[in-house]
This record gives sequence, structure tokens and C-alpha cells, in this order.
Amino acid sequence: MTSRKGNLMGVRRDVKVVDATVRDGGLCNNFEFTDEFVRELYKTNIKSGVDYMEFGYKASRALFDEKKFGKWKFCREEDIRGIVGENVSDMKISVMADVGRCDYKTDFLPKSESVIDMVRVACYVHQIPAAVEMIEHLHDLGYETCCNIMAVSQANMNQMEEALEMVCDSSVDVVYLVDSYGSLYPENASALARTYLAAAEKAGKKVGFHGHNNQNLAFANTIETMSYGISYLDATAQGMGRGAGNCAMELLLGFLKNPKYNLYSLLIFIEKYMLPLREQGITWGFDLQYMFTGQLNRHPREAIQFTAENRKDYCEFYKSLLDNF
Repeated sequence: MTSRKGNLMGVRRDVKVVDATVRDGGLCNNFEFTDEFVRELYKTNIKSGVDYMEFGYKASRALFDEKKFGKWKFCREEDIRGIVGENVSDMKISVMADVGRCDYKTDFLPKSESVIDMVRVACYVHQIPAAVEMIEHLHDLGYETCCNIMAVSQANMNQMEEALEMVCDSSVDVVYLVDSYGSLYPENASALARTYLAAAEKAGKKVGFHGHNNQNLAFANTIETMSYGISYLDATAQGMGRGAGNCAMELLLGFLKNPKYNLYSLLIFIEKYMLPLREQGITWGFDLQYMFTGQLNRHPREAIQFTAENRKDYCEFYKSLLDNF
């Protein structure tokens, strides 16, 4: 598949917008959002026409100390219900579960007993067999499932194609192209999108995109991959997410022509809740240190440490990255 799908003025009814503010943004503040923040974001997403809201992770309470994280690291059923009740809305509820970092056989109720609609299984290429096992278990419980294959910019292409084939042969509903390091450009993002779409469409699956903004390209890559047929689009309020953050929800909602999407409620939420987060000293978004790791196709952990130490010696940091390249 090489042709673009739709045009700038058209409405793509297959497009689904996924809000990942609490999940990816939780990596900026240890998931310590107030209930008021999460509840107001939930209401805002409904008013804005967002299709899915991801509440956080289903992390293992055996591996992670609950005292060291906010509740959205674990997404207990009662905590989600405390926000959404029975979720009497058209918007669906999602959570993420990392391969090797969750207790999926014990921590997920049957879908009939849960307010969660979709589980996104996150893995690296070498973890695909374990991811498929998780997907089948969650599918059997009744959930919609996604597979978010991380760090594909560093993956061997042959391995990547084998991984895609294995995932597409599973019961998964959506396969995600994830630009973990914010290193993709529209050209290679769209090439990867076409590879994913070719594998997924043969198996009757959908494809999603999750971008990081290390090179100020998360939005550009999102709409570029969408133009070739990717339909599940991740975004966060003001781009809040790990390191350089993600595609900004306000950019995406302002771009999509479907009248179901509305920007006004999100702008009010940003004024009331996102700006105070920044004023509290919680940091995310584009900066030079993230640009460096994006350009070098590296995990942003060193840039995150640079930020935490409030360093400004960009040139020395860049040289140190090149020395260890």
C-alpha cells in the first residue's frame, strides 16, 4: 500500500483519538495526579469527542512499591470506578500493561466485571512471544487489545517483520507503531507505517501511532502516518509525557475535521489544570537534550537525568553522548 488515504479536508470515520495524558504524563510526576485532575480530564475528553482515555499502567504490585507511586501506576478497578462510575459515555477506558512488569493473570478481572474496555500490551521486539501470550489471555477475558511495539527505530528490519507477522496472527485488535526515542522523521515514519499497514490489513487489524517529540515532530509524524491509513492516534494534553513528551492533543483536535472533535473544553482544562502543573515545577517538552537523543536514536534516560539535574551545559552533554555513541 503506497497511496494516501483521504485528504486534508476529509473526515476519516475510522480514526480514533486516544488520550494518554495520565499514562505517559504520569512518567513526569510519578503518577501523582489528584482525583480532581483525572476526573476533570475524563469529563474534558468526553466533551472533546476523544475515543479512548488511557488511565495509566497495570503495574505489578509485587515489583513496584505502591508507597512510591501514585495510584495510576496500578489502575485498580475501584480507583478507576471512583472517577468514571460505570462510564456512561461513548468514550472507552484503556490501560497499559508492560510485558514482564505486570501480573496480568491475577490483576485483570473478566471484562464483564470491569469498566476497562481496552488493554494496551507494551513490549520490545524480543518480547513478542510473551506479548502474544498476554494478548490471548486478555482477549479471552473479553478486552479489546493493542500491541505497542517499542523502540522500533533500533530494531532489525527482518526481526521487525517477523514480529509483526506474529502479532497480526494473534487475536490483537490494534498494532501500534511507537516512536519511543522521538527519532523518526515523516519519511521513515510513513515507510514504517506502510509496512505495519501491509501486515495488519491482511489480518484484518488496525494500526496506531504513538510519537515522542524529541525533534518537534510528534504531531507531524502522527498526521503523516495517519495519511497512509493509520487510524489510532495517541496524544496528550499540552504534549505531557516522558521527556520531550508526545503529540499535543490540542494540535491533533485542531487538525482533525470530524465535527465530533471539539477544542474548547480542552483549552479550558489546559488553563485550569495543565498550567498549574508547570507552575509546580513538573517538566516535560522539547529541549535540546531531548533533541540530541532523538537525533542519535537513543533512549532519553540520559537527557531525563540532565533535566533532573537542572544542567544547561548543552555542548558538553552533546559531546558526552557522541563519545559514548
